[in-house]
Amino acid sequence: MNSELKDPAISVKEHTKSESLTEYLIEAIVEGQIAPGSKISEPELAKRFQVSRGPLREALMRVEGLGLIERIPHVGARVIQFSHEKLLELYAVREALEGMAARLAVRNITEIELAGLETLLSTHSEHIDQVDGASYFHQQGDFDFHYRIIKASRNSQLVALLCDELYHLLRMYRYQSPRSQSRPVEALDEHKFILQAIRNRDEELAELLMRRHISGSRRLIEQQILKEE
Repeated sequence: MNSELKDPAISVKEHTKSESLTEYLIEAIVEGQIAPGSKISEPELAKRFQVSRGPLREALMRVEGLGLIERIPHVGARVIQFSHEKLLELYAVREALEGMAARLAVRNITEIELAGLETLLSTHSEHIDQVDGASYFHQQGDFDFHYRIIKASRNSQLVALLCDELYHLLRMYRYQSPRSQSRPVEALDEHKFILQAIRNRDEELAELLMRRHISGSRRLIEQQILKEE
């Protein structure tokens, strides 16, 4: 028997640690607790979390796979920073793909999922009233609506692209962006119109409204860029 074989129990424990670390690192980066552009130090993180380098490296690879960490030659791993160009590219991709997801959701969404979206938007409406719109986009609420529609498309490629690769990048930007770029009341109304088009099984209108909704957010970003220049 090979004495170097790992104890399965240890492997499971390390895998669990890696998953927990991945979730923590994602939220810490999204919320800005680990600042954009900051260098990732494996020794410091291993000491901080009291874990071995194996589970930590696995977690960092997962976070890098989501685009939240980038490796720069002769520098090492760093938390990503949004450039204006990268951000506008991200929204252009999002507009096209989420429009397609809304169209496909019309064909595939269930009545249970529709009812869940109705309830979700009612909750969002109550939340906006309570906080006067201040934090709608700084929660996961806005993206939860989009996330559910993407899932309802039943297209595995779209789900992989939008719910894994781009989802946390978009959350990171939304969480850390100036509140002047949010438009909570208008966005909620647009969500309601999108949901109504999906409920009416109108593919063309659902896609049009989703694309228009996301392009509205992109225009706000462009306006902010112009102010900063």
